Amino acid sequence: MVSATPNCQPNPNCPPPTGKKEKLKLTPQERRASSSLALLFAVRMLGLFLLTPVFADAAKTLIEGDNVALVGLAIGAYGLTQAIMQIPFGMISDKFGRRPVIIAGMALFILGGVVCAMSDSVTGVIIGRAIQGFGAVSAAITAWVADATRPEVRTRAMAMVGGSIAISFAVSLVLSPLLVKIAGLSGLFWTISALGFICLLLATFMVPVVPMHDQAIPDVSVKEVMKNDSLMRLNFGVFCLHFILMAMFVVLPSLIVRVAGFDIGQLWEVYLPVILVAFVLMVPGVFYVETRKVHQLGLDVSVAVLAVVMALLPLASHYFASIVLALIVFFWAFNMLEALQPSMVSRVSPPQHKGLAMGLYNMCQALGVAAGGALGGLIAHYGGSSFVFLLGAAIAALWFFVSRGMKALV
Repeated sequence: MVSATPNCQPNPNCPPPTGKKEKLKLTPQERRASSSLALLFAVRMLGLFLLTPVFADAAKTLIEGDNVALVGLAIGAYGLTQAIMQIPFGMISDKFGRRPVIIAGMALFILGGVVCAMSDSVTGVIIGRAIQGFGAVSAAITAWVADATRPEVRTRAMAMVGGSIAISFAVSLVLSPLLVKIAGLSGLFWTISALGFICLLLATFMVPVVPMHDQAIPDVSVKEVMKNDSLMRLNFGVFCLHFILMAMFVVLPSLIVRVAGFDIGQLWEVYLPVILVAFVLMVPGVFYVETRKVHQLGLDVSVAVLAVVMALLPLASHYFASIVLALIVFFWAFNMLEALQPSMVSRVSPPQHKGLAMGLYNMCQALGVAAGGALGGLIAHYGGSSFVFLLGAAIAALWFFVSRGMKALV
């Protein structure tokens, strides 16, 4: 007798046959794995973001803290070593499993935080941040999400992980100044290490075991993934997305302070509601893309919206209300793309190379962060905030035309 679901092998992720058309719902196993991995990613990203809003000022308490170049290097050191290690860690996770790689990566993250906390100089912080970056686990986490979910609901699961970036960033803006005020810069680093320890516990005890797809072949090569045209276009896309984000945040805080009359400690009152509203508005878009299977259309629309918003920001930047509206639309597109792109990477990458593909993807993301911050600061210095926004619009427009050449995905 033929089963009602002949292509579904016994698997905890497969729902039981009902004879009815299957609804796009996460199974209990998928829900538990996705939510726990999203929590793991959120706590880790919070540990990373906590330093960003305060370090430039707080570093003045350290030896060499008045050296702007060294302070910038301390902030960027993590991204550089993370970019270097994403592919190796992704490949290792394909061969030895996601959990051991994440546990090892979080151990390095904790160690780096301890080195920073015990340092009295910016040079020591640079070393600690570099050690943290060597624990590059983003690829293993996203590959684990892909292992735990069916393609039909994977975008929804990726949305939980991708959305944690925006939420963690907003929470960091609230907590970071308070932590430095209460415990100083050293206390902030001890808190970051404690968050890393929480991530280690989550990876060890909370995230459920799920079967990996085919194990990676021993002679796996980066070239095999780089030959995939769609993957390269998606990698270019995540580079552009985080380039635009970091370039914008080089000028956005001072712009809001000037236009709204806020001080730096009040910025969270803008960021937090903007990001939460944008995230709520993003949910219907994700469900539409999933149910209609129009991932390519969702990508194209989101990138186009990003380009338009960045192009209009020079005009919107004169009024507080228009800045807030532009930011809501920006983060709607940002959240959509954070959900769509990792899901699309997992769809087009060979199962046995999924960790490698995610590693290359996250490497491009880290490079986008570094390049966007550096070039955004340079352009802001010589041309002002409007030129930074227009650069973001140009990058998004280029991304739109590059992504249009990608084979449509379902």
